[in-house]
Amino acid sequence: MSDRTRFDLTQEQLPTAWFNLMPAIAGSGIQALPPLHPGTLEPVTPDLLSALFPESLIMQEVSTDEWIDIPGGVLDVYRLWRPSPLHRAARLEQALGTPARIYFKYEGVSPAGSHKPNTAVAQAYYNKEAGTKRIATETGAGQWGSALSMACKFFGIDCQVFMVKASYEQKPYRRIFMETFGAEVIPSPSATTQAGKAVLEAHPDSTGSLGIAISEAVEVAATSGGAVRYSLGSVLNHVLLHQTVIGLEAKAQMELAGDVPDVVIGCVGGGSNYAGLAYPFMADRLRGVTPNMRFLATEPAACPTLTRGEFRYDFADTGKMTPLMPMYTLGHGFVPAPVHAGGLRYHGDSPSLSLLVKHGHMQAAAYTQNAVFEAALRFAHTEGIVPAPESAHAVKGAIDEAIAAREAGEERVILFGLSGHGNFDMQAYDDYLNGRLPEVEFREEDVAESMAGVPEVPLPG
Repeated sequence: MSDRTRFDLTQEQLPTAWFNLMPAIAGSGIQALPPLHPGTLEPVTPDLLSALFPESLIMQEVSTDEWIDIPGGVLDVYRLWRPSPLHRAARLEQALGTPARIYFKYEGVSPAGSHKPNTAVAQAYYNKEAGTKRIATETGAGQWGSALSMACKFFGIDCQVFMVKASYEQKPYRRIFMETFGAEVIPSPSATTQAGKAVLEAHPDSTGSLGIAISEAVEVAATSGGAVRYSLGSVLNHVLLHQTVIGLEAKAQMELAGDVPDVVIGCVGGGSNYAGLAYPFMADRLRGVTPNMRFLATEPAACPTLTRGEFRYDFADTGKMTPLMPMYTLGHGFVPAPVHAGGLRYHGDSPSLSLLVKHGHMQAAAYTQNAVFEAALRFAHTEGIVPAPESAHAVKGAIDEAIAAREAGEERVILFGLSGHGNFDMQAYDDYLNGRLPEVEFREEDVAESMAGVPEVPLPG
């Protein structure tokens, strides 16, 4: 075991291919379920997605290849910040008095401050190749909108972002960041789309949700006659694929550290940052190489999709404009409380990540936001990085694991994903430090009402 606390790869060691977990999932005997057309309930074919995505991304969405080459134009941009560092949190270990060894993969070094550019750059690149002039998207806390705004500017594409209204009001500097890169930012729900108008008519004071913002962005693209494409920052296979550059680097860096994780932890909204870190390690578990390695997905108690949701076919958006996805869901109509971890306020999860939870290869835990911010401060006071509220859920999970190791008197190697910094989230920290942060959990009656609207689609088996 090395005494080093930082493990870096050279630019020459930057991965040159993304890793696709789907072949390993199939090889483990888990049946992947296809997205369905909501009218016919037949599997969605690539041609049905062509109004939203360029062909190259559609092919990645359905690919069964284990490795997909990263284009040179994407690698050129990745080199602005990649490979990202792996740190050992030795000062946190000391403060906790734990025999555990804690490592974190830090994605806050990207220009946009989070993991999101890993797929934003790739999606902008493929859209540019396809001749796309304008992209519409949604964003929760603003990390995805920031990343796509930057990526679109790099490739000369216009960008329109529907930002969840709660975050639009809580995080003005995220909006300004997007506008600095030339994006048009619209608070969602808005009066600019039929989906937004419908929500405002029913709930004039709606704080918005990712599901609503997705509906607005999808509507813009789907009704544009091909003039606008849609881009999604999480959930879909091709998005998770692009994020695996995180885990591929982390595997090489853990080798430099001379350690193998006992548990891999990340925060989950739709699942992209955690899948990006975990999937290269998960492949070894599925293939029997590390059968005892554990995986912990952390989420907010206000939107506990993996811990309290149902595995069902459901729409990925509130306006029911998307295919039906097999996933853990709280119902497409569910609007979470406006907690500061806006990037985790999504009613569903990635289908592949949901399958791993359903089949016992991944655990999940939900935390209330005051406990999360307490963990964030503990981490900041020892490691000097203020984490994004979303990422702080992973910090909370790692601290709990380290305390459990201390109480059990056992060594434990913990790897977690610090998916972004909290430098634009000072209002959230101000609220916590001054006792203004409400302890919000979801209401059972809200979920029951939302789940009543989920289509009754039978699952195989």
